[in-house]
Amino acid sequence: MTPIHHLGQVILEAVSLVGDLVLFGMDMLSWMVARRVRGAVLWPVMYQVGVLSIPVIMVTGAFIGMVLAVQTYDQLKMMHMETQIGSVINLTLVKELGPVLAALMLAGRVGCAMAAELGTMRVTEQIDALTALGANPIHHLVVPRFLACVLLIPMLTLFADGVGILSGWIFSTQILGVDSFHYWYHSVKFASTWDVMSGAVKSVFFGGAIALVACHRGFRSRAGAEGVGRAATEAFVYSFIAILLIDFMLGTLLMRLYYVVWLPFGLP
Repeated sequence: MTPIHHLGQVILEAVSLVGDLVLFGMDMLSWMVARRVRGAVLWPVMYQVGVLSIPVIMVTGAFIGMVLAVQTYDQLKMMHMETQIGSVINLTLVKELGPVLAALMLAGRVGCAMAAELGTMRVTEQIDALTALGANPIHHLVVPRFLACVLLIPMLTLFADGVGILSGWIFSTQILGVDSFHYWYHSVKFASTWDVMSGAVKSVFFGGAIALVACHRGFRSRAGAEGVGRAATEAFVYSFIAILLIDFMLGTLLMRLYYVVWLPFGLP
């Protein structure tokens, strides 16, 4: 096979994958609107996605805040601006690093678990059994996971932001010797409500992308243990790419909205 043929095959496979993912998402949205999800199905999924992810999110947020403090303190100290370290930590955390890194951690923990679980159900023909019994597998398996991710991942992101802000404050004031008053003064001065809202909006789309990609890979899993493992790996890799792509597009869009809508009205 020549390089041109190989490139064409890769492009066709990518287009086919994106098209299948879009059709899968449209089917999921139609079932989400058409029928209500029972609480007995939704609550266990929300527990798996939300409650069991809190320890991972706490560790992630804490180390993000401390790493930002370590990396920015020396640079600010050379310019005699070390008292403004709070603005750098909190603004970077709530606007960019917090949502992205929290989503990546949840893509590894939640997304891979979803893909592996649904892939195992596909291999063991449990999904086919649901169809044979007259139940739609997308409504019973995909919609609850999508709703849980869309509803809970933004909350987990805000939780990670709070832990990161607290850890950055403790490390900066107790270890680096930054005055606590100036830390919070510059934090409030530079980090606005828009920055927190933009991070939360991003995390909503990140959660939807993680659930959609993971469920799609699980449903399209191939037979055998190798197929399930590959589905879990593809779920994380594709979620990683989707998160970065969504972050770029939403970052550009939200920046335009900030200058067009938010800033002219003088909102905080």
